Amino acid sequence: MKNSKGTHMSDISDVRFLTVAEVADLMRVSKMTVYRLVHSGELPAVRFGRSYRVPESAVTAALQRPIADVG
Repeated sequence: MKNSKGTHMSDISDVRFLTVAEVADLMRVSKMTVYRLVHSGELPAVRFGRSYRVPESAVTAALQRPIADVG
C-alpha cells in the first residue's frame, strides 16, 4: 500500500498491539506506570473504547532506549 507521497506504508494488519497489562508484564512495571508513560507521551498508544493498546514496536523501542543517569 502506498501513501499520498508514493512511499510504501506498512499494512495495518502487520502491526501487533498489546494491552496495558501485557506491556506492564514485558516491562516489569505496574499497569499504572504504563498508563503514566502513555499519558506523558513517552509511549505511544491507541485508544479503543475505554482501553488502550500499545504497538509492540513501541514497547521494543522503549526497552532499547538508554536509561537516564539520575544524580
